[in-house]
Amino acid sequence: MSLRALVVCLCSSAAVLSGCGGAGAPPDDGAGEPAAAGAGGSCLSGGHGGAPGAGEAACGGPGARFATRVVSACFGPGQGFGQDRYPDVVLGPPKGGGCCGGSLDVLSLGDGGSIVVAFEGNAIVDGPGADFLVFENAFGRGDDAASVFAELATVEVSEDGAAWSAFPCAADRYPYDGCAGWRPVHANPDENDIDPLDPPSAGGDPFDLAEIGVSLARFVRITDRAGTPDVFDLDAVGIVHALCP
Repeated sequence: MSLRALVVCLCSSAAVLSGCGGAGAPPDDGAGEPAAAGAGGSCLSGGHGGAPGAGEAACGGPGARFATRVVSACFGPGQGFGQDRYPDVVLGPPKGGGCCGGSLDVLSLGDGGSIVVAFEGNAIVDGPGADFLVFENAFGRGDDAASVFAELATVEVSEDGAAWSAFPCAADRYPYDGCAGWRPVHANPDENDIDPLDPPSAGGDPFDLAEIGVSLARFVRITDRAGTPDVFDLDAVGIVHALCP
């Protein structure tokens, strides 16, 4: 596939046009500008459902533990899978396919594509070990743990939607530490009783805020590693350590 081709950016029907060759400012949704779309590209921003606004995080009761809103999305070339179910396909808990088969309940970001999600009435906080999980549809091939069908992405977090902190992604060789898209997902509430927020059993890729010196995050941005033959497919994002459990 060609690199850095025109990026087509889509959002839900409730999205507000931002930067698509016309005047007008993006909505003040507390998440700043959408990710850059690449040369000649443009993005729609807006979202689906509620999300915390800008300002100090506070708890008004139990909050969502899985993403409830897509703030912005920029789909790169190469794939369109899941866009007919966007944005709902990436909201709520994962629907994993297990060790040896990738789930089809996913949204392909396309080559270099990016998505920002948020959690209604909640935020990720730093605790012992993994603080949140990103679920893709990676799966193993054979008995060799290193033989995995991986579709890698870089993960970033933000408290205010303006300043972002990225997890270093070791994408050059297995194990792909700090990347999303290489651990199979076992949790699937439609098919099993595995706790989707228990990292050892749920599967998915765990991220610890302490590793990048962050104590609280309300937005998660996932960006496909451009130029690789396989593109990232997002299933879900879940909070392990929540401000509002």
